[in-house]
Amino acid sequence: MAGTKCELKAMPYFTFLLIGVCAAFFYRAAEFENESRLLWCGLSIVISLAALFYLHWGWLGIVLGQVGLFAGIAIFRTTRKP
Repeated sequence: MAGTKCELKAMPYFTFLLIGVCAAFFYRAAEFENESRLLWCGLSIVISLAALFYLHWGWLGIVLGQVGLFAGIAIFRTTRKP
């Protein structure tokens, strides 16, 4: 195809490794708290992918999103009635 420019970008291995580490952390935390592992892990992955692809914040956005998720879970669990 004449006139099309193909640019190759480096694969963001660190970013995807960070997503996996955060998902594993929330999976183990949910297991420790006897909560839904799929829900916590899924929320972690969804927040990471939204920060990366939708908001274009990169790895810093992923970290901030995970901190926000951790804070949200902590606030929810402390205010929830037993």
